[in-house]
Amino acid sequence: MDNKQRALAAATAAVLCGSADAAPDASDVRKVAPALAYYNEHLLLGEVWQRPGLSPRDRSIVTLAALIAKNQPQQLPPYLEQALDNGVKPGEIAEIITHLAFYSGWPNAMAAVQAAQPVFAARHIDSAQLPSAEVALLALDEQAEAARASMVQQNFGEVVPGVVQYTTEALFRQLWLRPGLAPRDRSMVTVSALVASGQAAQIGYHLDRAMDNGLQQAQAGEMLTQLAFYAGWPPVFSAMPVFKEVFIKRTTERKE
Repeated sequence: MDNKQRALAAATAAVLCGSADAAPDASDVRKVAPALAYYNEHLLLGEVWQRPGLSPRDRSIVTLAALIAKNQPQQLPPYLEQALDNGVKPGEIAEIITHLAFYSGWPNAMAAVQAAQPVFAARHIDSAQLPSAEVALLALDEQAEAARASMVQQNFGEVVPGVVQYTTEALFRQLWLRPGLAPRDRSMVTVSALVASGQAAQIGYHLDRAMDNGLQQAQAGEMLTQLAFYAGWPPVFSAMPVFKEVFIKRTTERKE
């Protein structure tokens, strides 16, 4: 393990022991769960984080999305530190949290804000370095958005008009067009959160969109490998058939 991995291992051990301030080393975890300490150091940090199918930056984004979606703020600080070290910009972290307020709920996002505050303060990151509420939005594919909005309106407009309204006005005509997070990364955050939350029915549309936004099939598959460790095997196995279906559909479309 290099120095960064050792630092993350120590920070992770601190969180696992419920004593982040004391920053115990791996031996403290071994006193409670020796096998967990071994798997954490040798399997998760020593192997999974080193796999070549997804960059360290992307792994950090996937991991942050999973932790926020599962409302694990006590786990966030070492991974926020690592994300910054891996090249995720402060503004991108701010956008990830904002994005997940819509996809994982306001309470989860606010808990993530609290977890990020001391990390940002220690690194002298202030609001001047973060995207403001008022930004020039990215261009919208009006034809695709009109088709989506029409479908949702026809199916649900009379059932939940408020949700339909804000899905169009806030989600797709504002949030998804904010430039502080690239469309590919925003899609990756969404898919990761849906997998972590066990929302298999929602994954297909967003995975297809992620691949339209530049996510490669091998990268998408590697996201699931990362998420197996941070969200657990059951939601990942529930997501695997959806991923397979999207991959097959896109391969078939390319051949036609």
